[in-house]
Amino acid sequence: MKKLAFTAFASIVFISCSIQKHALQHEPTEMTVMTFNIRLDHAGDKENNWKFRKERVVKSIQFYEADIAGMQEVLHNQLLDLQEKLKEYSYLGVGRADGKEKGEYSPLFYKTEKYAVISSGTFWLSETPDSAGRKGWDAAIERIATWAKFKEKSTGKSFFVLNTHFDHIGSVARLQSGTLIMQKVNELAGKMPVVVMGDFNASPDTPVVKNITNSSNPLHLSDSRAVSPLIYGPEWSFHDFGRTPLEERELIDYIFVKNRVKVLKYGVLAEQDGAGFLSDHCPVLVKVQF
Repeated sequence: MKKLAFTAFASIVFISCSIQKHALQHEPTEMTVMTFNIRLDHAGDKENNWKFRKERVVKSIQFYEADIAGMQEVLHNQLLDLQEKLKEYSYLGVGRADGKEKGEYSPLFYKTEKYAVISSGTFWLSETPDSAGRKGWDAAIERIATWAKFKEKSTGKSFFVLNTHFDHIGSVARLQSGTLIMQKVNELAGKMPVVVMGDFNASPDTPVVKNITNSSNPLHLSDSRAVSPLIYGPEWSFHDFGRTPLEERELIDYIFVKNRVKVLKYGVLAEQDGAGFLSDHCPVLVKVQF
């Protein structure tokens, strides 16, 4: 009799938990996403060197409570610094020069308590995306994209995130990289909610961004700034540690969305404290719902 009662109780608990999880899956999920080119560790930067900026970079990510942060220009020693300081996060990504630790990373940092990784990977922005360290088209250097399928632990909802950094010299490479990104997102994410972010080295009026956001293309992505009901901050994201004149500054860092991802707010965080700038780029922060 006791065994039957226990079995019945366990069945009720299981059914109750299943109903609760099913209900949560149909409730909107909110997530804060940041893209941040942190500027590589370069000795010539003098007062803007990484050793003077790293604490403030870490605090900015923590203060704005980014659930997922995609970063660019991260050298291996910088990655180790971020790992040490951002204890509530794990990361995904490899060095772009060899697919291991050499060259810049474009890593994805994510809150370990909130998200589990379903699968992840890397591809190169080139004609042979699976070949490590390959330059693409007319690019000056090798470029990379880091992607992951995540599951939100509390709801079981899955979604797709990609972080990248386009070439600063090759105009053909930037255009082709955008097309490759859209194709890869379609291939890897399917109908999952999608967030694509990074430093695209292209302003909104260029063929690069117009290609990505062209609504006549079924693979297109939406610019979060263009669809956000609330916009904060300047219309530029790169300032070269404040050296670029205001009228010459450009927006080149983006967060794009797709597949039922609603943008709640968007901000370019053009911050400077008494110690100087966080980086030569501003972080871009978006709150989304899906």
